Amino acid sequence: MKRLIMFNIIGMIVLVGLVFGGVYYYYEAEHFVKTDDAKVAADMAQITAPASGKLTDWTLHEGSTIAQNAAVGKVTDSEQALSVTSLMKGTIIKNEAMNGQLVQAGKALAQTADMDHLYITANIKETDLQDVEKGDSVDITVDGDKETTFKGTIVEIGYAANSVFSVLPQSASANYTKVTQKVPVKISLQNPSAKVLPGMNAEVKISL
Repeated sequence: MKRLIMFNIIGMIVLVGLVFGGVYYYYEAEHFVKTDDAKVAADMAQITAPASGKLTDWTLHEGSTIAQNAAVGKVTDSEQALSVTSLMKGTIIKNEAMNGQLVQAGKALAQTADMDHLYITANIKETDLQDVEKGDSVDITVDGDKETTFKGTIVEIGYAANSVFSVLPQSASANYTKVTQKVPVKISLQNPSAKVLPGMNAEVKISL
């Protein structure tokens, strides 16, 4: 008898758990859109050699902060010395040059990123996109700083699915299988910590 009562109690606990789980799942599905197909991003630009020649006055290193149109070095050929300038204000996240080396015209010398305005690019299923709008608030977690939940806002919704830009040709055979497409969504990232870096994986939870 005691065993039967115990089984009944366990059964009731399991049933209640399933009911609460179902209610929670329904509530989450109705009020939020979630995805872990997201990454931290930043506006970036390369610093390139304006001509072929010897690179001089190059003192940049990873972590250096530079201004837009700043002269960061010179390339000297047999006739003249041309300034190497930055296209944007930002932080050097990759340095690929050394002072005194010979460079070719157009060679990438460094990569600059706007670390002051990081954002999230999230790929949202087309079936979820109908309820997503600009201005929706977003909770963000980043793999590089999992203990912190950052706040964000949707600032831009893509005008085409990612498949439009795929380099792979689309199949035209009769065996076509419908695949749910994803659309890129840009999300602002408020007050990111120093642990948050471009390219890191992220998860987003959009409030509908």
